[in-house]
Amino acid sequence: MLRITSYLPAGTPADPPIATVVLAHDERHLRRKLLHLEGGDMVMLDLKEPVLLANGDLLQIENGDLVEVVAAKEKLFEIAARDRLHLLELAWHLGNRHLPAAIEEERILILRDHVIRAMLEGLGASVVEVEAPFQPVRGAYHSHGGRHDHQGHH
Repeated sequence: MLRITSYLPAGTPADPPIATVVLAHDERHLRRKLLHLEGGDMVMLDLKEPVLLANGDLLQIENGDLVEVVAAKEKLFEIAARDRLHLLELAWHLGNRHLPAAIEEERILILRDHVIRAMLEGLGASVVEVEAPFQPVRGAYHSHGGRHDHQGHH
């Protein structure tokens, strides 16, 4: 079985990929995993360290061929605000609840959650159901089975 041992971030000049692998946002934090490529082939991803892959990243097979990571379309809410300040306020409310969110210039995308939708609409947001690739903002810290030290909180 072919093995992938390295990757190139999206935008790196490279040869065209020979295949794609479609992964949802919660399937893209990987170190070692059997990947099912579009078209039916399988490859073993075997990286030295865990990585958080993004749409457009390239995985390099040992033979030099490349596989492109494609973000799967997911069921999301598209959140629009009255203005930029309102968008910042909505982002704060979502961040306060530790929800994965993709924050863009004119909108925020989150996974569908009807309780959160009601809260956002109560705050004056426009919320629409969409299906789109989801690339949430990377958190300042991740849990990798260790413990978090929250200093100053007793």
